[in-house]
Amino acid sequence: MLRDIRAELTKQARRPASWLLLAVAVVLSLTFGYAVPYAGLSGAAGPPGSGRGLDGMLPGAFIGSALGGLPIFVGALALIFGVLVAGSEYGYGTWKTVLVQHPSRVAVFTAKLVTVAIGALAVVLALFAATAGASVLVASLKDQPLGWPPVSDIVLGLGAGWLVTTMWGALGVVLAIGLRSVALPIGLGLVWLLAVQNLLASIAAPLLDWVAQLQKALPGPNAGALAAAFGASAPGVDPIVGSAQATVVLAAYLVAFGVLGGWLLHRRDIA
Repeated sequence: MLRDIRAELTKQARRPASWLLLAVAVVLSLTFGYAVPYAGLSGAAGPPGSGRGLDGMLPGAFIGSALGGLPIFVGALALIFGVLVAGSEYGYGTWKTVLVQHPSRVAVFTAKLVTVAIGALAVVLALFAATAGASVLVASLKDQPLGWPPVSDIVLGLGAGWLVTTMWGALGVVLAIGLRSVALPIGLGLVWLLAVQNLLASIAAPLLDWVAQLQKALPGPNAGALAAAFGASAPGVDPIVGSAQATVVLAAYLVAFGVLGGWLLHRRDIA
């Protein structure tokens, strides 16, 4: 199993797309979490997010800044990474080559899930480091004190971010295995993340009570609720449920995606 995990990690580390996704996640988080709001401090009318305020960009609020993108755009990037980890084997036709070496399908699938989890942790750590540095820069430019949140909150924030990002990555894995491709799973995943769940929240939920209740069981709204518990303020972030419920729901989705993906890979033909 360890050999399979090392092989999968090496393969993804050498793939430029993995580093590109990480870079895009950091750049987008800094742009919409700091650059745009900082430009809006003058009070002039600006794009959405430009009125976030100085307090939201100081070190005491950097956890929320790091987690703000997870329900939508960082989640979409994590989903793409999960699709690439599992779906590339179909695109390159390498499943048979991998399995003929001796490892079982369960071992290979577990290695891919572990790789997704490690990649998700790398993204969250990079986001925390980048937003912490950006918050120090803003505080220095505005002559504000460096008041950091408690260490326990930082650790909990890291855990919450890791859970959300890994869940989206696992969804990408199961979509790739279920659809046996790369392009279609990415397309469907992005449509859900960037369009459908936003339409449900902004249009359907205010009109239909059953849709509003249904949202409390969907992964996106629960990811937004968990981010909101740490002070995040961004599109898709809304405390519709408590942090405890959001954690349980997201963990359940993560387990379900892992079990479903493993079952599909085990039961179905590779070709």
